[in-house]
Amino acid sequence: MHACDFLNSDRMSCQSSASNVNITPLQQMVSSCSGAILTSLFVTPLDVVKIRLQAQQNPFPKGKCFVYCNGLMDHICVCVNGNTRVWYKAPGHFTGTVDAFIKIMRYEGIRSLWSGLPPTLVMAVPATVIYFTCYDQLCVALKARMAARSQEAPALAGAIARVGSATVISPLELIRTKLQSQKQSYRELTACIRSAVEAEGWLSLWRGLGPTLLRDVPFSAMYWYNYERAKAFLCQRYNTTEPTFSISFVSGALSGSFASIAKNLSCEGSSTFRCMCKIVAERGFSGLFAGFLPRLIKVAPACAIMISTYEFGKTFFRKRNLEKSLQPSNV
Repeated sequence: MHACDFLNSDRMSCQSSASNVNITPLQQMVSSCSGAILTSLFVTPLDVVKIRLQAQQNPFPKGKCFVYCNGLMDHICVCVNGNTRVWYKAPGHFTGTVDAFIKIMRYEGIRSLWSGLPPTLVMAVPATVIYFTCYDQLCVALKARMAARSQEAPALAGAIARVGSATVISPLELIRTKLQSQKQSYRELTACIRSAVEAEGWLSLWRGLGPTLLRDVPFSAMYWYNYERAKAFLCQRYNTTEPTFSISFVSGALSGSFASIAKNLSCEGSSTFRCMCKIVAERGFSGLFAGFLPRLIKVAPACAIMISTYEFGKTFFRKRNLEKSLQPSNV
């Protein structure tokens, strides 16, 4: 593809993003909320099976925290063996992913596959609403200001939006973790938080934010940059100014896969190349893709479902607003 084609693609992408002006922030929130709920409904069974398989090999000690991921954002859950959280309560005897799916449905009922849904929705929905709404608003504003370098706006907007959403949600994540781990009443929790703030200051509510940002901000920047490029390319290829559901779905899956692969190959405290050389020397070339397939199976469809649902919602509201504006006003 020639450079001029990419410029034309970027113009098309700008036109598509600029049309977001016809959508209110509330409509963007409704679209992202629908996407978050639908994504969690589809992805939660994959996480339930994954965590049950993990618990079978290494049972979680009481009170141990682990990361619960819906494919788009990671959330902390607290493991307490013996309670009603069945996605890690009963490890079971599974020989693999398919066997786990079959046995869980047969012996525990199909509803058990969604046993991790409530804690996912509690954090995923508000975080996703803030994240996607901020991204759209920032992207439009940055593209207008950056002019010739507007193609870099999605990466910057994605990074800033992730910082904002993580900062807002972090205290809620901390409160939920304390409720899960210590089984405190709301009165006890309020007193605990008040004493922590008095002793360590308000910043204590954002403890752990730094590592979260280091993990999620690069992923967000890579995801949105590649999503907008892929969407613009496919829109140009199929000669459309508005991304269809299938274009958004494919673009979301590809960009999510690429960002996931890049993060999987990253290595803290070392360059990517040096890290890859070390892995190849110790475990061979197959070691470069250790854990890649399970994450890709979850991240790619999660990103695809989320973004395509979000874009579909925005298109719906955009058409609805346009129809309203074209209706003759009653005098």
